[in-house]
Amino acid sequence: MKQITLLLVTSVLLLLSGCSSTWNGMKEDSSNAWKSTKGAIHKATE
Repeated sequence: MKQITLLLVTSVLLLLSGCSSTWNGMKEDSSNAWKSTKGAIHKATE
């Protein structure tokens, strides 16, 4: 029983750490896209 619990806890921790990295990557990509769009709009309205 303890082995199953340990395996389950380990699996959940690995899953959550992977999702965390994906989320940080998505935030970085969307931030870069926003900065690029904002720069393009600024240049177009000059």
